[in-house]
Amino acid sequence: MKMAGIALCCCLVLLSSYFCPCDADAADTSTMQLLEQKNFPTFEVPAGVHIYRVSFDNQYGMNLVGYLFMPDKLEGKAQAIVIGHPMGASKEQAAAVYAAQLAAKGFVTLAIDQQFWGESGGNPRHAIAPDLYAEAFSAAVDFLGTRDFVDPQKIGILGICGSGSFVISAAKIDPRMKAVATVSMYNIGEMRRSGLNQSQSPEQRKKVIADAAAARYDNFLGKERPLTGGAPFSIDDNSPAPRKASYAFYRGRGAFQPAHETPEMNTRSDKASNAAFMNFYPFNDIETISPRPMLFIMGEKAHSQPFTKDAYAKAAEPKELFIVPGADHFDLYDKLDVLPIDKLAEFFGASLK
Repeated sequence: MKMAGIALCCCLVLLSSYFCPCDADAADTSTMQLLEQKNFPTFEVPAGVHIYRVSFDNQYGMNLVGYLFMPDKLEGKAQAIVIGHPMGASKEQAAAVYAAQLAAKGFVTLAIDQQFWGESGGNPRHAIAPDLYAEAFSAAVDFLGTRDFVDPQKIGILGICGSGSFVISAAKIDPRMKAVATVSMYNIGEMRRSGLNQSQSPEQRKKVIADAAAARYDNFLGKERPLTGGAPFSIDDNSPAPRKASYAFYRGRGAFQPAHETPEMNTRSDKASNAAFMNFYPFNDIETISPRPMLFIMGEKAHSQPFTKDAYAKAAEPKELFIVPGADHFDLYDKLDVLPIDKLAEFFGASLK
């Protein structure tokens, strides 16, 4: 009996060590570093705006990194906006462009790298995890809402392309997000399930799921993780217009390769986790975001219009659909002459009063 008691005691010690909650009350470990650089490869910081590299953890202890933009003159606690990049991109692509321009309008803005992408943490790299993508926006609100220069009751969110569906998913369960806007929004779940304009058959969907499931065996055995999808690496005269526009941005004017990544990885997704998007239905219950206002922005020539129109139709009031004349999907990533900055400033300025 004595030996059994000793063994039981040792077992309890080991278990208590393994399940130690010692990190549950960890202090704020966020960082904020002023950057002197003003001209970046894919965006510029306007005069009168400061840029900081910030990092903070989500509620699961996973690290997120972003660029925080602040006007050099703030009066009282500021209105703030969290901005998400297109799916497969990083904060340097589109998100920082909007963040810099909106900061010049007086907002504190935070362009984040999604979990598993860019400088943010998480493995495997380029993993697909819609719930954690939504959580990233809530974590960004945690960070902003605890800064002494931000009014926690005046925080909005903006999602570009795929992040448009992530901000909707986030706002449904986080009422601290007081206003929601999307630009060139993609319903990534529907896109992966059915393709653009229902172009993917159920058989094709099942093959994607089967391929992802098969890849899990190799991953489990420690083999190299295959990637899938992403922006095109080449085009020809017969390529569809959206493919040409994607190439022009991701391999041209908006090209950016995060540190420690190979060119072959750029914009591509982890194949085994790719099936997670099949269970992502961001527009379900979108009406519950009301009475918080929503603004949906799309280009007049954008191939992604069906997703924005669908979200707008399902959302409850107050809501607005804004169409940018002559613009396609990718024009609204970074072309300063067509970016709807004034419209967004008007929307957030009024909605975050």
